[in-house]
Amino acid sequence: MTDSYLYGIIALMPIAASMLVFQTNPYHALVIRGLLGAASALIYAVLGAADVALTEALVGTLLAIMLYAIAVRSSLVLRLGVLDAESAQPSDRLGQLLDDFRRIFDKYHLRLELVPYATAQALERALMDKEIHAACTPQGDRDSYQTATRVQRLYDIMQSDLTPSITHLTYVLAPAEKQK
Repeated sequence: MTDSYLYGIIALMPIAASMLVFQTNPYHALVIRGLLGAASALIYAVLGAADVALTEALVGTLLAIMLYAIAVRSSLVLRLGVLDAESAQPSDRLGQLLDDFRRIFDKYHLRLELVPYATAQALERALMDKEIHAACTPQGDRDSYQTATRVQRLYDIMQSDLTPSITHLTYVLAPAEKQK
């Protein structure tokens, strides 16, 4: 009867594993993965396997969570190329467009990173060289914008949610993709 607390700890593992599988937010999944590793380490320690518990705590929990956090943080960035003049003095329309981008991509846990370029040619070259995921350039009197992306999934997401009066959206193929 004195080991009844062990059943509670053991019940945490399948519950945490189920929560982990169905989690859509990658940051919440990292926290749940940490709880799963801590519960495993605690069970091993209680059952007398101190060496396995220490290994699980250090490698399975701490190291794995740090590496996952770095991978998630670096992979959830949408790099949007803009002109230097636009990024220094954004117009109201560009501000509205950037707010739309943030609103759209927050649902997918993507962080918007603006990357300024000196000329439109440099911006287009960066898009073709895969330095950025999308490029946003003004059309005419900065009242509307041309947004081009080389990522099909981003194009599909933006196409359904962007305001057409602010930007004209296009999908472009990078030279390496054209050869396939």
